[in-house]
Amino acid sequence: MSTPVLKQSHGPEFTRIYSYGAARGDLVVPNDALIGPIDSSDEWIQQRTGIITRTRASHDVLAVDLATDAAREAIEASGVDPAQIDLVICATISNVRQTPSMSAVVADRVGANPAAAYDENAACAGFSYAVTQADALIRTGAAHYALVIGAEKLSDVVDPTDRSISFLLGDGAGAVVIGPSDFPGIAAPVWGSDGSKADAVGMNANLTEFRDGEAEWPTLRQEGPTVFRWAVWDMAKVAKKALDVAGITVDDLAAFIPHQANMRIIDEFAKQLKLPSTVLIGRDIATTGNTSAASIPLATHRLLKEHPELSGGLALQIGFGAGLVFGAQVVVLP
Repeated sequence: MSTPVLKQSHGPEFTRIYSYGAARGDLVVPNDALIGPIDSSDEWIQQRTGIITRTRASHDVLAVDLATDAAREAIEASGVDPAQIDLVICATISNVRQTPSMSAVVADRVGANPAAAYDENAACAGFSYAVTQADALIRTGAAHYALVIGAEKLSDVVDPTDRSISFLLGDGAGAVVIGPSDFPGIAAPVWGSDGSKADAVGMNANLTEFRDGEAEWPTLRQEGPTVFRWAVWDMAKVAKKALDVAGITVDDLAAFIPHQANMRIIDEFAKQLKLPSTVLIGRDIATTGNTSAASIPLATHRLLKEHPELSGGLALQIGFGAGLVFGAQVVVLP
């Protein structure tokens, strides 16, 4: 007896991003509010990071609430009926409930039930990873329209006395709707990881250590110099490779939107890539802070609001962070 050949699904040849949505924490936190516990100054923080203020969410606002608000804006702007969205991916490291997933809750809240829904943890590269997955799943026919969200409430996992990272972090969510396109709207990714540097950024304890009284509530820590060197040197190479994979040069770009880790890293990126003055650069970190998986869509949302002429242009986005992980690709701005 011969084995039947399984039927395979096929989707559209291309996908694109239809729209962006954003939600930032409701509290504006200036540097002066954080300098006491770390024995620092507003001037030091601005010189080292470029951050003037950061947004953080009130005590009763959860990451899933920020994700919902950003998702609703993206869906409304997309013109897609939420009932047509059959895939929801949330990139996050700060869902304080291990299960159920943030994505399933958001899917129900926005009217996309019973969409396939899952969370993924690729830290600050999470949004790039999720865009790559949505693009691939739609093109294989596994989904038709996707809602991709980067959402973080990092203030839940920060130690205000830690000098390595506490003053960098903010809260927020950015979302996009992705669907079929008659032109290539999302280029192939350059993505990967280096687990040999896993200790460079991450939590200082695990939940079982916290449960057993062996550690305080786990919070984020980083080896600043190690991360800075890796980001500046290795990630610039990844960004250049993403341009090659997309078949374009820096002269074709309308915008460059890196993970909002540190303004000095962003400036160094611009130098190494030799970006023309015509390329607008996402610098949302100055007033939002580092929001991990949310930082790229938040920075893009702001750029598009401030510069609507960017619509239809090419943007290079790159995320990098704990893992260590990285992901970059060129996209067409909606």
